[in-house]
Amino acid sequence: MTAVHFGDTEKLPDSLLSRLLQHFNKYSLANEHLDNPDILGSAYEYLIREFADDGGKKGGEFYTPKEVVKLVVSLIKPEAGNSVYDPTCGSGGMLIQSASYIKANGGTVGKFVDAKLYGQEKNLGTWAICKINMIVHGFKDADIQKGDTLANPKHEQNSELRNFDRVIANPPFSLKKWWARAEIDVKTDDKGKEIAPKYNSVVCDEYGRFKYGIPPRGYGDLAFVQHMISVLKNDGRMGVVLPHGILFRGGTEGKIREGLLQDDIIEAIVGLPEKLFYNTGIPASIIIINKSKAQNLQNRVVFIDASSQFKSGKNQNTLTNENIKKIVDGYDGLTEIDKFMRVVDMSEIKENDYNLNISRYIDTSDEEVIIDIKSTMLDISDLEVKEQEIDSKLNGYLKSLGF
Repeated sequence: MTAVHFGDTEKLPDSLLSRLLQHFNKYSLANEHLDNPDILGSAYEYLIREFADDGGKKGGEFYTPKEVVKLVVSLIKPEAGNSVYDPTCGSGGMLIQSASYIKANGGTVGKFVDAKLYGQEKNLGTWAICKINMIVHGFKDADIQKGDTLANPKHEQNSELRNFDRVIANPPFSLKKWWARAEIDVKTDDKGKEIAPKYNSVVCDEYGRFKYGIPPRGYGDLAFVQHMISVLKNDGRMGVVLPHGILFRGGTEGKIREGLLQDDIIEAIVGLPEKLFYNTGIPASIIIINKSKAQNLQNRVVFIDASSQFKSGKNQNTLTNENIKKIVDGYDGLTEIDKFMRVVDMSEIKENDYNLNISRYIDTSDEEVIIDIKSTMLDISDLEVKEQEIDSKLNGYLKSLGF
């Protein structure tokens, strides 16, 4: 994204800036003075998406496609009065969509907000975009903090991490060196070479967030997951977009996954199509965490294979409203759908060594066609007879033509 240099007098002379300011000062752009109070917010979101389109892979660092956001929000179902938190909020799309969902389901969003929005973003430029996004949407009291969430989470209450009703995020996939971020005092040896913190004593775990284990240095996915779980209220629900690797990788990640399953807080796994995101073409998954699962879902996990649910595009695929509805209806309905959705007992997952690879639980392969050899041989014989008849007719035509 290109920064605008308002001090460049060649491109923006003082006289032009003065005229622009005088022009806009004639009008009030406050939401309450607009016929459509969402017009500024919608325009700003449009610009953010255009920046993401132009930015290619770079766009994925601050923008999650709106359709993916809509799906995750529809799965965690924020309610009026909820606090909603995104630890890697980017430009704030997930928080804005959560508020929109509350409004669409009867909550008041506007001057009197039925939800308090919280977020944290490390990148300074992206943090500024998010702050503006909140203002133009009317959420001036949204608490958007700047900084690295894993190294230095900013949302505290009484010297403890604040807890939230809904937690939602699309953290950076497989973040490397997540345990030694810029805000941590990294030690160096006498030659100036960086000394990484000891693996079994991660500096950024002062809040005791990683109770299930410390993820590998090269994969920060489950560090974000455990941070999100640590700030989720006991009756809360969270949704997080992650690469498929966290579903089946072994080692420490396998142990963490086993702990999450034994505590019975994983409610659903949704496999997404490929090429949905700007910064990667790999298919991702959505993990739904619920600390207070309904009785009919206790010791069970919902699996949905939505890999075929998309509208194909030249460079990027998208989820349609119909795709989103099918996924959400499958999740809400809890009725098995062949090759799409299953509710799996924990005993079966345990037999698979707590591997959550969707293909282990939902068979999407095409059924093999059973070939009747005897019938096929008879068909071949009939074709050979017909071939001889055709050859005979052709030879007759050629002979009558003098060949």
